[in-house]
Amino acid sequence: MEELEAASGTRKQRIGLILGPLAFGAVLALPLDGLAPAAHRLAAVFAWAVVYWVTEAVPVAATALLASTLSVLLGIGSAQAVLATYADPIIFLFIGSFILAAAFQETGLDRRVAFAILRLPWATRTHGRMLFTVGTITWAMSLWVSNTATTAIMLPIGVGILRTTGLANSSQAGGGFATALLLMLTWGASTGGIGTPVGSPPNLIAISMLRELAGRRLTFFHWMLVAFPLALVMLLLCWTILRQRYGVRGTVGKDARAYLAAEHTRLGPWTPGQRNVLIVFVAAVILWMLPGLATILSSPDAALPRFFERRLPEAVIALLAAVALFLLPTDLRRGRFTLSWRQAVGIDWGTILLFGGGLSLGKLMFETKLAETMGVAIVRISGAESVWGLTAVAIALGIVLSETSSNTASASMLVPTIIAVAVGGGMNPIPAVLGATLGASFGFMLPVSTPPNAIVYGTGLIPLREMMAAGLRLDVAGAVLIWLGLRVLVPLFGLR
Repeated sequence: MEELEAASGTRKQRIGLILGPLAFGAVLALPLDGLAPAAHRLAAVFAWAVVYWVTEAVPVAATALLASTLSVLLGIGSAQAVLATYADPIIFLFIGSFILAAAFQETGLDRRVAFAILRLPWATRTHGRMLFTVGTITWAMSLWVSNTATTAIMLPIGVGILRTTGLANSSQAGGGFATALLLMLTWGASTGGIGTPVGSPPNLIAISMLRELAGRRLTFFHWMLVAFPLALVMLLLCWTILRQRYGVRGTVGKDARAYLAAEHTRLGPWTPGQRNVLIVFVAAVILWMLPGLATILSSPDAALPRFFERRLPEAVIALLAAVALFLLPTDLRRGRFTLSWRQAVGIDWGTILLFGGGLSLGKLMFETKLAETMGVAIVRISGAESVWGLTAVAIALGIVLSETSSNTASASMLVPTIIAVAVGGGMNPIPAVLGATLGASFGFMLPVSTPPNAIVYGTGLIPLREMMAAGLRLDVAGAVLIWLGLRVLVPLFGLR
């Protein structure tokens, strides 16, 4: 099966390598009279990038760099303008949060928290509770750590539970607790990522593009006001779907509880590094939340919100947290600190480059009015002329795109188009942009949809048909939930 998938992936990449330049040439040769010359050339670049992102012909970060390079070569924008987005403040918020997440892993704080909860008898007494507890831990971790890293952390724990209970093979008949538990891992990681701005790259893409292209600023706190409740309800929806579909019943045996207790004991006492990371993390979260809270309690023009905006924006808070990890010692006599540069340098720089390239492409699409032209076509085809009609279309497009390409690439392609449509139609862009962004994080059907899906599918414990059938159900239910949630929460919190 793995060899077949690898061969299929290689074939798709080879086809993509050829189709990308062909798509570029074809769009360039088309008589697109309605587009300005710069927009026409950018459409050709965009077509090439989309083909490469969908087929993963080259690494997605390399595709972002290719799009930026071609934009300069073809005179669509100057090097200074095209490359400036790679140093956008939002990029440094990403870098700081990635370093903080790396400290969680390097010090073992993530596993300590996970096993501390799992060893509680009430949390794992029955299979239903075990399913919910594992999903909740994964979900909560994914609020702050990438969904890929979260799944990589939690998967060995989940597989260990299945092996000690003798349930590791129960999915071979097309269902069972093993399938439910592993799907709960990947779904929890994906749904948790929407709850905070730093939980998933599309979230920061939305925040940045709303600020740059629509003049709307969403603070860390404002994002959580809307997205956190939706993420929490999505967690409950995941648990309900899996529990009903796979008939999760029965109690957890003593072997599994003994395994969890033994693993927790093996971690030993708290280390200085773990304490330092926890302190820095809590301080960063409080500082991220304060500006939005202060705005709600007073006004955006009050002294405290303005101080945070000028002196302590989210990106600076993230960098302060990262720097603190290099300053706080764990053994000063031996010159050891909470985090070393060798440990920190291993963060996902590819995602950061993809993020910068996506911002650059989105900004160019907006400036050349290519996004507006694409948006008008979407509205004409879908008939979505109201803000909530546009939001429904945006959610659907986000989910469909996320099934075939990375969520960051999906958001980079979709968000500027949605903003152009909303602004051009005199509509509030926030609901539709949030819909597209949250939808882009919902890729539940295929192993290639998200890295968490690929990781859990690689265990061989989940039949493909089960991942597709259960994932389709969650895609549909999730789309409805996002729309209804935004319809209630956006007006409720005055995000107009």
